[in-house]
Amino acid sequence: MKLRAIVIDDEEFARKNLSMLIDEFCPEIEVIGEASKKSEAIDLINELNPDVLFLDIRMPSGAEGFELLDEIENKNFLVVFVTAFKEYAVQAFQANAVHYLLKPIDDEDLRVAVDKIIATREIFQKNPENYNNYFDALQNLANRLTDKKSTNKIAISHTKGVKVVEVDDITHVEANGNCSMIYFKDNTKYLDTRTLKVYEKILNTDQFYRIHKSHIINMDMIKEYSSDSGYVVSLKNGVQLPVARNRVSKFLKTIKGKE
Repeated sequence: MKLRAIVIDDEEFARKNLSMLIDEFCPEIEVIGEASKKSEAIDLINELNPDVLFLDIRMPSGAEGFELLDEIENKNFLVVFVTAFKEYAVQAFQANAVHYLLKPIDDEDLRVAVDKIIATREIFQKNPENYNNYFDALQNLANRLTDKKSTNKIAISHTKGVKVVEVDDITHVEANGNCSMIYFKDNTKYLDTRTLKVYEKILNTDQFYRIHKSHIINMDMIKEYSSDSGYVVSLKNGVQLPVARNRVSKFLKTIKGKE
């Protein structure tokens, strides 16, 4: 059965172009409606109960798109955000594990986004409670992009759905093939479907540092560093991790800078 989609964009050409691309390259998706403004979109969503929205947002305001989501009561759909503002938005999208497309839309990027939506939809059908966490992540994204309030949360996209977590609770992140294992202070861990390189961008703050091709650590968790038998950093929870030789010098300067 095809996933039913609504395309929301205030530019008619953009709506028609995206609908055409979906029809040509994504046979699993059926566009059942288009909307040019918030009120029109809300009426369509309530009437047609779509599986997915392709929602254009404009930065830095972007408020109307998020207000639309906030005003919908029956939130059992997924969202693909469409934007022309790459530099400003991508990190925020990635940090909240949401699907997005950059304008001008490339058919291969569209195909990747749709594949992710299909996979996510299957997971959510098995665990409908994921929608609550998912829309928490969308609210977190709205806060970041509209500067409503500072946020120190990210969303993890794991095998059973989505989980919103406090960044401060992460002790370290470890590469696991093309995925990443996220470790927490309470000794829990989650396997995220994103790479360590993506996490290096998401956690691009003074609090986190990539000490090795396979490890990112929370600098606040460091207990000690030793070079007695290799280059090793010990965390407060007892975990010991290697520091790559070519990163030692910069790592030590970073530690001293936090003192």
